[in-house]
Amino acid sequence: MENENKSLLVKKTIILILTLIGFITTIKLAIIYYNANFNPYALPSFCSVSDFIDCDGVAKTTESQFFGVPLAYWGLFLYSFIIMLLFAPKLKEYKLLRFLEVFKNPLDYIASLGIISFIISMSLLFISLFEINKLCVLCACTYAINLLIALVAADYKNGHFINAFKQSVKDFFEAIKIKKYLIAFIIVAALAAGFLTYTTKSFIFTPQLKNQSVFAEFIRTKHNKYAVKGNTLGEENAKVVLYAYTDYRCPICCAYNIMIHKLAKELKNVKVVHKNLPLDTECNKYLQQPFHIGSCTMARYAIAAERQGKFWDINSIFFEKQPNNEEEILEIARKLNLDTDRLQKDANSEEISKQVETDIELATAKGVNGTPTSEINGKLYVGIRPYEEFKKLLIEAGAEER
Repeated sequence: MENENKSLLVKKTIILILTLIGFITTIKLAIIYYNANFNPYALPSFCSVSDFIDCDGVAKTTESQFFGVPLAYWGLFLYSFIIMLLFAPKLKEYKLLRFLEVFKNPLDYIASLGIISFIISMSLLFISLFEINKLCVLCACTYAINLLIALVAADYKNGHFINAFKQSVKDFFEAIKIKKYLIAFIIVAALAAGFLTYTTKSFIFTPQLKNQSVFAEFIRTKHNKYAVKGNTLGEENAKVVLYAYTDYRCPICCAYNIMIHKLAKELKNVKVVHKNLPLDTECNKYLQQPFHIGSCTMARYAIAAERQGKFWDINSIFFEKQPNNEEEILEIARKLNLDTDRLQKDANSEEISKQVETDIELATAKGVNGTPTSEINGKLYVGIRPYEEFKKLLIEAGAEER
């Protein structure tokens, strides 16, 4: 009996240590989530070291939440609940915590929670690796912690995890047979449902979901159904001129490109003028390290296509197809019936290279250092904006509804 008590104490101590490590790790994840989504001045976190190992990048995705609540917050709840279960036998002695008496077999619940959390974690890891194409190392640490908690809590002499699940379910149904606990459970479930409905609808914790909702039309597809042909987007002699600074490798610029085409279609007295701002060290001397590799090449070819009257034709396709080299660019050009020999010669000419450099210099002089950026009547608007807000800015500047 004494050995069993010592073994139980050791088991609980190990679970407590693992849970505290998980809790601290999840607090850090919550901070990273907040900085990535709510703090525009935050520096990259220590675990964002590359395009693949990028905690910040994962935190910005819509997959980093569940029912409008960040996964980090769910983790904090899980570890807090496990700690409460560990101390349930003592805590239930307090009047306000008397309800903890329903948790008769804490280690079974902990084992069940640990294995369920680990299974969910593996699903999240799959999404991270194969859909987001990024890995959050701190998240991976919590996945391992969840498994270890489950393995330590399991009773290997009495049915392992299967018995833990059975016992947990049995205790639950026995608890709700007691009227006061049934009422309490219904109230808690209703409050939880109401809270999750609120977080899902309000996007209070998930601005990335709100952005997805607002920009859904423009980010669900790369195909620009509003695309125009030729060198003019909008009206040639329009009163309002929108200068659009983009980079062909900028991920959000594809959605922005579709948006400005739709604006030009729905508004009159507006013209869109494209300005190149490739964030590529090949032609942008203001960058310290390689970034959007290939955007300089596409910028030169877009200007070369303009000389053949097909700037906006190739502009939209560049965003859609993301060609990796000149051969792929020339294949696009052939489908547009461009003179590829002339196009290639022009694109690689010193004159067009100078034109790209001039665009970069002018943008930098105006304070434009990121894409997409819009300039309306001399005022800069950095980043992509909700369509109706963007439209309102142009109307206030003098554009009109068609």
